[in-house]
Amino acid sequence: MIAFDPLSTRERVRIVDLHPAVGDLQSEASEGLRRSPKVLPCKYFYDALGARLFEAITELPEYYPTRTELGIMTRAVHEMAECIGPHATLVEFGSGVGLKTQKLLDAAIDPSGCVLIDISRAALEASAYQLADRYDDMEVIAVCADYTQPLRLPRPHRPSARTVAYFPGSTIGNFTHDEAVSFLGRVADLVGQGGGLLVGIDRKKDIGIIEEAYNDALGVTAAFNLNILSRLNQTGANFDLSKFRHHAPFVEAEGRIEMRLISEVDQSVQIGNAWIALSADEYIVTEHSHKYDLQQFEEMARAAGFRLTRQWSDERDWFSVCFLEVEDA
Repeated sequence: MIAFDPLSTRERVRIVDLHPAVGDLQSEASEGLRRSPKVLPCKYFYDALGARLFEAITELPEYYPTRTELGIMTRAVHEMAECIGPHATLVEFGSGVGLKTQKLLDAAIDPSGCVLIDISRAALEASAYQLADRYDDMEVIAVCADYTQPLRLPRPHRPSARTVAYFPGSTIGNFTHDEAVSFLGRVADLVGQGGGLLVGIDRKKDIGIIEEAYNDALGVTAAFNLNILSRLNQTGANFDLSKFRHHAPFVEAEGRIEMRLISEVDQSVQIGNAWIALSADEYIVTEHSHKYDLQQFEEMARAAGFRLTRQWSDERDWFSVCFLEVEDA
């Protein structure tokens, strides 16, 4: 790799900090554990340990989504770049240093700039300078913001033919149906007329295959799930992790995996000044992961103002990367 002058790299990076509310784990957990069923917010999975555990999950033989999507990107990325077109502004919801993002940027046709949107300023800054080093003729704009909330998009200095967002990893499946449609609607507003969205979706398939992916034999996903209780204990809670077990069933009526922590016994847990009672076999939902068929996802996209113009799948139709374009006014 060519070594670039650090000053020139910094001149091509713009940091825009919108000072997003980062939330409060203890208060959000206390509120969620009073619901029925009890819930914990999945955004708190990713402390340093949680991030390492998730990386390990993506390498597991049972966990097909990451390698399947990466295979699709490897095979079809130049077709995706042609759909995006030349001189586009590329927007990623995330920190933007993953292999899938690099494949897309490597294939992109003279992009006018790249905008990264993430809630962690430290991750954003590191990613922005890393990308600016890798792509020496591309401006990188790092926006510290909560991308689940409405926001205005800063524009690169170079003229842009269109704006196209990228949302890899089937993360859209973590939203409920209504949340996903609302999110897609905000993306349509963000990219504007003529804009697009390249998004990964996990497809419906044999339930056994799906459930194995979230209940691996080594117990890595279980450790990842239980780690959210460890994080709560760091705030003063007193969860005994040995009294909970991980289970992630596919709920067919909802078309989704539900990550659950199941209480092994009748117990009470203290969070701050509150006591939360759990009965034996009662569960806490920590995350949803919806699976889609193409017709269902196309209908959701249309409801949000997009039309599905192209999709790429693996040979088993386990996963798809969809290209959506904003409907003409």
